[in-house]
Amino acid sequence: MQQKHPLYDMLAPMIEKMGFEVVRILTIGVKNPTLQIMIERKDRQNLVVDDCAAVSRAVSKVLDEKDPIDGEYSLEVSSPGLDRPLTKPEHFRRFAGYEAKIETGEAVDGRKRFRGKIADVDKNNIVEFVMDDGIVYKIPFEVINKAKLVLTDELLAETMAEVEE
Repeated sequence: MQQKHPLYDMLAPMIEKMGFEVVRILTIGVKNPTLQIMIERKDRQNLVVDDCAAVSRAVSKVLDEKDPIDGEYSLEVSSPGLDRPLTKPEHFRRFAGYEAKIETGEAVDGRKRFRGKIADVDKNNIVEFVMDDGIVYKIPFEVINKAKLVLTDELLAETMAEVEE
């Protein structure tokens, strides 16, 4: 899976104590970088603006005290969205049955890019990743560089049904 961001160990424990899971921490850009922190609620309720604001204030306080980033930067705290990144093995388990895009750092059966359904997951691998053409791949988590859900009508319909409940 993707390497941890250098600030992950500093920020994640605090964010998790606040009741959130860190989905991803990423620095975007070089000249005027943005520190992007994607979070979701541990109770799986919908994330609201006040949640993001609370985490942003807490993170800002820590970053101001420890000053780990040289120069100016922007801080962005947000939801992962519907086409969310999949950054941990438990994300793949949770979203089994859904369509995803995966990029690997090394070839798996001659490929580095995959688009299909997450069919089955074990401790170390996506055991069955079924491509649109029906071919099934076993993809080890350790070779995945980037993965995200694909926004499909099915995913949108299920998300809307959860919101209405």
